[in-house]
Amino acid sequence: MGFRYNNRKWKDSMRLRLDYNNMMTDFVGTREGFTKKEIRDNMSIVDTAYNLVQLKRGRNMMGWSELPYNQEEILDDVIQTAKAVRKSCDYFVVLGIGGSALGPMAVFQALCHLHHNELPKSKRRAPKFYVEDNVDPERMAALLDVIDPEKTVFNVITKSGATSETMAQYLIIMNMLKEKLGENAASHVIATTSESKGNLIKIAREENLKTFYIPDGVGGRFSELSPVGLFPAAVLGIDVKEMIAGAAYMDKVCKNEKVFKNPALLLATFQYLAMKRGKNISVMMPYADGLKLIADWYCQLWAESLGKANDNAGNKIYSGQTPVKALGVTDQHSQVQLYTEGPFDKVTTFLAVDNYRKEVTISEGCRDIPDVAFLCGHTMNELIQAERQATEYALTKAKRLNHTIYLPEINPFTIGELLFLFEMQTAYCGEMLKLNTYDQPGVEAGKQATFALLGKRGYEDKKEELENATKKREDFTIA
Repeated sequence: MGFRYNNRKWKDSMRLRLDYNNMMTDFVGTREGFTKKEIRDNMSIVDTAYNLVQLKRGRNMMGWSELPYNQEEILDDVIQTAKAVRKSCDYFVVLGIGGSALGPMAVFQALCHLHHNELPKSKRRAPKFYVEDNVDPERMAALLDVIDPEKTVFNVITKSGATSETMAQYLIIMNMLKEKLGENAASHVIATTSESKGNLIKIAREENLKTFYIPDGVGGRFSELSPVGLFPAAVLGIDVKEMIAGAAYMDKVCKNEKVFKNPALLLATFQYLAMKRGKNISVMMPYADGLKLIADWYCQLWAESLGKANDNAGNKIYSGQTPVKALGVTDQHSQVQLYTEGPFDKVTTFLAVDNYRKEVTISEGCRDIPDVAFLCGHTMNELIQAERQATEYALTKAKRLNHTIYLPEINPFTIGELLFLFEMQTAYCGEMLKLNTYDQPGVEAGKQATFALLGKRGYEDKKEELENATKKREDFTIA
């Protein structure tokens, strides 16, 4: 059986395009824009970053870079297990947080019907899908109100098994399943975790849970192309082999050592140079509802990877850009006013789609009202493209840095490309900033304080530290 992602001509037709015109002086002026000379003047930094990324591939926490190539057997297991889940259940629930939730949510939004859960089962051809990525008690109660445990499979995802939020969810769900289903409880839970260490693998073996493994060199925010994201996608009927093929295709593109031929390296260079100029906000603005949650996923990837107090030498650098998500056209009516006339502190990434999966014609009517009549006979496809071009023009006219990534269409191949493009961009930029792209000490500090507040053994000193912290003042509170 032939698959389109094995066809070179089709793959080339699906290649993402990067338009960086509006990053250059030709379009946004000499004060804000860049020149090719400026980029060439920084080639020692760019080349060093490129070489370090290539050197580190597949090693330590860059295991994610080999995911497009080393999962053939895993993919077969993922697909077969997902097929069985689709047959056996009406609801599929991911228990996770951070990368364990944002990636599956983003791919679901991109590649499934935008009202998937509301479709009748005959049209859905997959379970209803929910992701519990918080510990708001009302949210958990609401989930239990709309699912039938006997017809639900839960996928608990945490590499360490020490993620408090995810394990709290697991404890609640497993207790409920055991109360309602007894010995059959384990057949309703699938674990995705580390094979070699951590708490969840121990629990999975004790409870005899079906288990998928997260490779040791794959951190949460780089895990979507591992079983963390591939299994939920496969349950939803998404062609995960095509996603992986798209990632592999983009990886080959991003191995080009020439910066103007390598979109990830060039994007990293622009953002690095922009940060050096004080552009401390990175806006991502997709013009497709299907890509809306890609911006959420990107926010974690960019913020958690590059927001670091120290560089690799221990110097205080306080690096990073604040990622901001926006949605075209929606946020033209809320945020774009700020982007065009506010501070010169942003770089905007537009995500554009050449061919939407549906075409909707705007109906005839209101011919006596010129402000409405001009729309008649056009399509919504034309309208959203015009709105994106107009916003791009407005930002460029106002001398605001922006660039556009074009997807020929939204499908598993192009989503695989897009995810890998941003991962490679992040890796290159981290090397330019000379920091550890893969740790998150700021997150760990908050986790430790939570452990102390809830009385976890071994955190007595942290609890004492919190108790001795400066007390809040009553006169600084309005009640």
